[in-house]
Amino acid sequence: MIRSRLNSLPSSSSRRKPGSTCQRHARLKRGSRLSPGRGFIAALFLLLLPVVASAAAPPPVALTPQQSAELQRIAGYLNGIRTMTARFQQTAANGGVSSGRLWVSRPGRMRFEYERPATLALLADAGFVYQWDKELKQTTKIELRSTPAWFILKDPVNFGPDVIVTGFQQGGGTIRVTVVEAAHPDLGSLTMVFTENPLSLRQWTVVDQQGRRTTVSLSDVQTGVALDPRLFQYQYLFTPPTQ
Repeated sequence: MIRSRLNSLPSSSSRRKPGSTCQRHARLKRGSRLSPGRGFIAALFLLLLPVVASAAAPPPVALTPQQSAELQRIAGYLNGIRTMTARFQQTAANGGVSSGRLWVSRPGRMRFEYERPATLALLADAGFVYQWDKELKQTTKIELRSTPAWFILKDPVNFGPDVIVTGFQQGGGTIRVTVVEAAHPDLGSLTMVFTENPLSLRQWTVVDQQGRRTTVSLSDVQTGVALDPRLFQYQYLFTPPTQ
């Protein structure tokens, strides 16, 4: 599910004004990396990278009937989320930490605003994902359905044949579920962590093909809240409405 390598942002020598889209980066290529100075990049951006390769699928974990029922409960919980806000803290593979706020409007819509010193904003509008680099004044456009983020934003969410559950752990009041995409298992894994009672998404971890781990932890999670629809409109990517 997860792209094996991060991809380079447009260089500062090719600045563009707000609203322009760098089509050269609309399909990000394999092999390049973000520079160390842009270490805020991450788990969400990893989730939003397109998948382009395939390999033999790993075996699914053996699930008990109770664990299968818990997966169905998790799917029902995710499908019950129509809107959500939360604060996030992200820890990258190099130890860098960044934070910010996210908004979700399912199906298909999500927004991440990173706090300084990060200069990144990400918006999914049900059709595409737009990355806005506030420092470089550039945007990047990716089709949402070609990204692993679609697992969380699609309607309905399910653990059907297109997803392989490779890990399931329950204990200490939490549930950890690890999945890979059946069609692209070589691109890494996504682990979601939920509190057990009440059931609530609290964390996800992306592990890429090289074993690099990026974790996003959520706090102040609120669901069922009224959200300004402009949060998920492209023209407000550059100047977000007040929430």
